[in-house]
Amino acid sequence: MGKNKDAPTKNEKSWEDFVRALPKMEKNMLRENAPLQPKVIFHIIREEGEEEMSRSFRALAFSALAAGVFVSFSFLFRACFRMYMAEYSWEPLISSLGYTVGFLIVILGRMQLFTENPITTIIPVLEEFSWKRLWYVIRLWTTVFVFNILGTTLAALFLSLPNAVSPEVAVALHDLAEHVTRLNALDNIIKGIPAGIIIAALVWLSPGTRYFRFFAITFFIYFIALGEFAHVVVGSCEMAYEVIAGEADFMDYFFRFLLPTGLGNVIGGTGIFTILIYNQIKGDLAAKAK
Repeated sequence: MGKNKDAPTKNEKSWEDFVRALPKMEKNMLRENAPLQPKVIFHIIREEGEEEMSRSFRALAFSALAAGVFVSFSFLFRACFRMYMAEYSWEPLISSLGYTVGFLIVILGRMQLFTENPITTIIPVLEEFSWKRLWYVIRLWTTVFVFNILGTTLAALFLSLPNAVSPEVAVALHDLAEHVTRLNALDNIIKGIPAGIIIAALVWLSPGTRYFRFFAITFFIYFIALGEFAHVVVGSCEMAYEVIAGEADFMDYFFRFLLPTGLGNVIGGTGIFTILIYNQIKGDLAAKAK
């Protein structure tokens, strides 16, 4: 029997030839299931960053306000789980799932959350620096941060109303928020760094997780809660709740929690994760430019 000349062999066909010989349907299946290269992910996130920086102030403000309100459901749902599970030593394993709810609403709803912005908007600046781009980043970060915090404050005010939640849920809310008031500024910076890294990692992985994004968000955010790391937006709702209840003051809110935790999140998301990832693929981008 003669040798099949069409059969691909190690010497006769490269991988490109093999792919070229596939039927169109199989080529599409191969592309859909192949892992995205880091430089492809970089350009996808870069495009998202460019789009976000071009949005109007009004669009950014309302999106960020909505994100601040809805991400506060993480605080509420975690308290509800805690209320029913408080007597068990393994309560955090279950109640931490409640913490994912607000993030699922905000991220799947494509709302503006401050801790997502450090990676999406800084990537275009790293690739092609200009003062105009830097100004757009500062404008976006400031707008999103301010309106996120305004949203969480409104949520905290609502949760503090006499009939907004049951007395049992109110106790659980206070128990959760109390741990925020116990931390000093340095603690919040340190605990904010891992949270910033995790959120940035989630953003980086998003282009490759489109079919199971729900589970990816749940998994990553679950470990922020389980590790008791500090997230500036959700935590601001917790801290505002304590300020309204008279258990903390504005100095605690701004200088022990808000600014230190925001700094920690930015250090983790931008200063560590984004810079490391960018330097990983910087050579590939330079080679492509040549």
